[in-house]
Amino acid sequence: MRIDCLTIFPEIIEGALSASIPAKARERGIFELHCHDLRDYSQNKHFKIDDIPYGGGVGMVFTPGPIVRAIEAVRQPHSLVIHPSPVAPRLTQKNLLELREHSHLILIASRYEGLDQRVIEHHVDREYSLGDFVISGGELACAVMIDAIVRLLPGALGKSESFEEDSFFNGLLDYPHYTRPPEFEGLTVPEVLQSGHHEKIRLWRKRQSLERTLRIRPDLLEQVDLDKESRRILAELRSEKASS
Repeated sequence: MRIDCLTIFPEIIEGALSASIPAKARERGIFELHCHDLRDYSQNKHFKIDDIPYGGGVGMVFTPGPIVRAIEAVRQPHSLVIHPSPVAPRLTQKNLLELREHSHLILIASRYEGLDQRVIEHHVDREYSLGDFVISGGELACAVMIDAIVRLLPGALGKSESFEEDSFFNGLLDYPHYTRPPEFEGLTVPEVLQSGHHEKIRLWRKRQSLERTLRIRPDLLEQVDLDKESRRILAELRSEKASS
């Protein structure tokens, strides 16, 4: 996979991805990352790429010219252009699993009041939001998206199970995790996890995942296709909750 980022702060994206899993994946050639300074595509003598919004208001808007020139400079026939934005559908693990199938992604990190709408309508293929909040610029949003996609690429992690058991991969929240020592500050690791009984451990983890999802993110349960065993456990959990 090749990823091109268009930004006025390439160092933010490069810095955020310069360690851990994305850095190692990049070193091993699992993906390429190229950050481009949008100012290099400005035809203004001061390398300006923004202007005041029509209709008035606070903030500045990225002008279309430099953005489109930058897109066209790196676009390939199979490219997918993405713009992280707070006014877009929320990014999900399902989206990420689909995005990892593309061989070339172009991410635009906008700032201020964002992009001229004409760029979005005619040159951007997808927009995603990280959540119901606003950050100072799109660079960190791009870095988060890249990290989330890269860890799904073959070879990026040690074992596929490392992401297949993550929260949201199967539509549910992850189960709790424990490590040594077996007792800490008077709290002990659940006995089932120390039993060595793989079937009991599997059932405990499934129940914990369903319980946590029901308690914290019940909305997810409306979207996931549960197997027969999970539906039975969920019914038990709801019955227990109703009687408590």
